[in-house]
Amino acid sequence: MYQHGGGGGESTPGADHSACPLPRCGPPPPRGLRQWYRPPRPAALPEGAGGCLPGGCTWARSAAEPVASPGRWALPWLPRTWPRCRRPCPGETRIQTNTAATLIPLVVHQDCSSTFFVSFVLFHFSNEGELITAAYELGVAHPPGYPLFTLLAKLVIGLFPFGSIAYRVNLFCGLLGAAAASLLYYTVFRLSGSYAGGILAAGVFSFSRLTWQWSITAEVFSLNNLFVGLLMMLTVHFEEAATAKERSKISKVGAFCCGLSLCNQHTIVLYVLCIVLWVLFQLFKGKELSFGHLMKLGLCFLAGLLPYLYLPASSYLNQARWTWGDQTTFQGFLTHFLREEYGTFSLAKSETGSTMREMLLSQVTHMKTELSFTVPALAIVAWLRTGMQAKQEKSSMICLFTGMLCIYSLFFAWRANLDITKPLFMGVMMTYEWYLPKMSKHLPGISFPGRRWNPVEGILPDGALTFNLHHFLKVNKHKEAFACIGLNEGDSTWRRSHSLWPWGSCDKLVSSGTVFNPGEWIHLTRNIYNWTEDYGRFDPSSWEAVANEEMWQARMKTAFFIFDLAETASVSADIKSQLYTFAYNLYKEIINSHKKHPVNWHKNYAIACERMLRLHKVDVDPEVLLSETVKHFLLYTAKAEDDPQRADILQAVKHLKKELQGLRKMKKDLKQLAV
Repeated sequence: MYQHGGGGGESTPGADHSACPLPRCGPPPPRGLRQWYRPPRPAALPEGAGGCLPGGCTWARSAAEPVASPGRWALPWLPRTWPRCRRPCPGETRIQTNTAATLIPLVVHQDCSSTFFVSFVLFHFSNEGELITAAYELGVAHPPGYPLFTLLAKLVIGLFPFGSIAYRVNLFCGLLGAAAASLLYYTVFRLSGSYAGGILAAGVFSFSRLTWQWSITAEVFSLNNLFVGLLMMLTVHFEEAATAKERSKISKVGAFCCGLSLCNQHTIVLYVLCIVLWVLFQLFKGKELSFGHLMKLGLCFLAGLLPYLYLPASSYLNQARWTWGDQTTFQGFLTHFLREEYGTFSLAKSETGSTMREMLLSQVTHMKTELSFTVPALAIVAWLRTGMQAKQEKSSMICLFTGMLCIYSLFFAWRANLDITKPLFMGVMMTYEWYLPKMSKHLPGISFPGRRWNPVEGILPDGALTFNLHHFLKVNKHKEAFACIGLNEGDSTWRRSHSLWPWGSCDKLVSSGTVFNPGEWIHLTRNIYNWTEDYGRFDPSSWEAVANEEMWQARMKTAFFIFDLAETASVSADIKSQLYTFAYNLYKEIINSHKKHPVNWHKNYAIACERMLRLHKVDVDPEVLLSETVKHFLLYTAKAEDDPQRADILQAVKHLKKELQGLRKMKKDLKQLAV
């Protein structure tokens, strides 16, 4: 089952992975696992074994005290941490929002034509895969649906004869970004009369990092920028129109474009309101605003909204495997159009975010970072010069654009109820009442024992029958079930009958009666991992960095899983020794295969080496184990200075170094005696 905001993993050929439950965060502790030797009850982690912290997941145990007898180098108090991820925890409210992208020329002056300031207020979240899929299958994207982008992208997919589907949509967005820059150039040129001013404006806009970033990927922002540039150009044309007939014609075209722009990103409504009020005032001042003309403008505006008819049509046909919401009813359409599932006048529903002051300060800092201090400084100087020349014929236009920037910035800071310290927000859909009835059609062979998922089974006030994960797995026991990016923490009913075993970047839900053989499982899962991105290559605050972190941590899941069994399971010393050995060998293989990797790998591998010292394995040199333990603990502490256990680890390293020196001295003495 596809989960919005979820991830996927490789599997054996021919396996049916349709029955995938709900997401959860981070590498899971292996609770409820049937051990190698079939114990009478599943072994559980000790109290405090795992947990979530705000802003990310850190599974940790306070101490590890294995049953096996410690050797002379054993450190029974040595702590061990779970791999860490930067995604929000399951207990947090998680949402998926759209990017608010704005393009406002603050100042252009005829005598200072080279001064131009393009401001971006951009808080970005990535939906490329969803938008491409919705366009390709003619489904409905997340609220408010983006019907214009979906239809245009579908047209481009059919017209462009080259590249993959994603490449075509990405190229389309690049062309939209180029067109937006062209409109910006033309607008500035008409206002300033200077080619240089237009080129500078278009250049600052085009080559700013965020404009470039979001114009080469399948997102709605470049289309939004195009509409902002188009409305600005029409506004300038309206101001320059010589006759009432020409102004009437331009106002009608502008009204249509205003409606059409709202078929893409709703944040543009703030600009639309400013421009509409300004145009109506100019028409009223010139005694050109009659009731009939007002009605015509309204009809043109409504004509621009016609692409929204696509939403109920797509929802009614229900041909797309990926679609959001049910717009076949008027209430369902309004819910989607008004973004009620997110919060109509907010970016997030039920989310407490940063204060208005913090948001405004973030905007200023963001503009300074993206455009340098020089560009906004020159823009302010040009604006002041314009204000001192009261007779400047186009000063009202400049004041309009300045007001648009200020109104947008203030409104966005007021209503953008997001915590800007969090790099990412995500969301899921399984609790939406429309999801299962629509998606079950596209999941043949999967049984849903109700109309809506809920940890507590029963009948809701609206008559909908609910089901939990235990019931879902029970009726689909003929299917292989995998959990990608986790299981919902609010529904633990699956633990009654299943355990989670690592499966690449995902986990496999295995019946609790299944025997676990670590050697066979290592062999089975060894080649299903094929992630090729280098570690640390993405901006830490980006979606890509979070996905990359998740995939890299997945490399260690099997080794970590087996190591935790050795730590926590009530098994014989012989089985515990075999588990430690399997985990150590797998850790060693992975560590030696990658020069650059997550820092917590050093810590986990060092602890695995230390545990091997307790086993007195004749086939492993204690000097090598001690050297590896010291080496990787030092590498870890050098990079993880914020670890609260750092001081304890360094103290352990001192002890281990002394033991290593003593061991080497003992070997040297024995060698001399042998001579």
